[in-house]
Amino acid sequence: MSLFFESYLAPLVNERSNIVRGRVFLKERKEFSKSGEEDLLSVSEYSGVTKRSDNLGDGEYLSRAETLEGYRKVQKNDLVMNYMLAWKGALGVSDIEGITSPAYSVFLINSEYAEARFIHALFRSELFHAYFRTESTGIIESRLRLYPEALMSLKMVLPPLNEQQDIATKIDHETTRIDALIEKKTRFIELLQEKRQAMITQAVTKGLDPDAKLKDSGVEWLGQVPEHWEIKRLQFLCTGVKAGPFGSSLTKDMYVSTGYRVYGQEQVIPGDFSIGDYYISPEYYSELSQYAVSPGDILISCVGTFGKIAVVPEDVEPGIINPRLIRIRVNKTVSPLYLTTLLRSGVVSEQFALWSRGGTMDIINIGILANIVLAIPPLNQQHSILSFLGFENTHIDNLIQKNEHSIDLLKERRSALITAAVTGQIDLREVPHEPDPS
Repeated sequence: MSLFFESYLAPLVNERSNIVRGRVFLKERKEFSKSGEEDLLSVSEYSGVTKRSDNLGDGEYLSRAETLEGYRKVQKNDLVMNYMLAWKGALGVSDIEGITSPAYSVFLINSEYAEARFIHALFRSELFHAYFRTESTGIIESRLRLYPEALMSLKMVLPPLNEQQDIATKIDHETTRIDALIEKKTRFIELLQEKRQAMITQAVTKGLDPDAKLKDSGVEWLGQVPEHWEIKRLQFLCTGVKAGPFGSSLTKDMYVSTGYRVYGQEQVIPGDFSIGDYYISPEYYSELSQYAVSPGDILISCVGTFGKIAVVPEDVEPGIINPRLIRIRVNKTVSPLYLTTLLRSGVVSEQFALWSRGGTMDIINIGILANIVLAIPPLNQQHSILSFLGFENTHIDNLIQKNEHSIDLLKERRSALITAAVTGQIDLREVPHEPDPS
């Protein structure tokens, strides 16, 4: 008897429960696809077993294999396990048929002994994550493996079949209710983010005065703007635009542990200029001083998602930009913070999308930036717009943070409820419908 079973599972045994090994209700299914034309399934710690096609991100492939012939067949109510990540919860019972990687394990669940939905909840519970981790083999965490034979040899505590079915039904009911709340709050956060973007676009194209007289900007994506605003290309708002050093000017063998910082993309999203540990010596800094950063400089990532922009703070360490950044220095007609807000707005992202070029990644160069068309209010109005947006953004951020915290609490409650239910620590018939955490 393993120490984990003795310490955590054996105490759950009661007069109705049974101690069984996995092989009592699990049998490895060794059926393989002859055509490879079935739906390809994936299994993850987050979503269990799903169609691979439902979870493809941009630039991802359904499979990199030339053929799916020989992939493991999965029937409805089969248990699918990634034995390399079972300890993290990368397993689950499938409610669809298909095929999965030959590197995964597939098990038929004997319905005379076990309810598939109960086993799904049991194996994905926090308690069994810990159990699988303890019983996996491997020297380091990233190499832990729970092989099929090991899973089938594990001792488990199962209630009678009718109780398993009843518990599974009640878990489904409670988790459906919690998932609906999570989905509602997630959608509310999305709406807040959409509201933020619309608010910013409205402020930087129409200003704050609803009665201001408007004029046609002459630019389709700007539309009408206040008549006293100027329409300018970005190049006429800058004293200089500089791309980071390319080629042999800056190479990795020039990096040292201390000296002058080399700033890269990791700073531009959080705006945290303490991130990163690349440095160059004073000698190289002197040679590359044309790429140096100063407070008030705007840094733009030239590879990747639009909107990766940051303003260099007053207390920045001396350093230079790397090849993935473009540095903008503005003239006295525009605030660096205001221009940054403009460049993150929807009207500018449309222009970026129109002018950018690249394969799998979007690439921005100085020529693209120079030709971006902007509506520029007087400096005093720029500061007023920034103050307004700062106040409104703080309110939106607080609402988002509150709802994200509520979602975290709901997820914790969901996980705890499942673990308590499948281990017999609570009777779901007695679980009250608690108010929505917020």
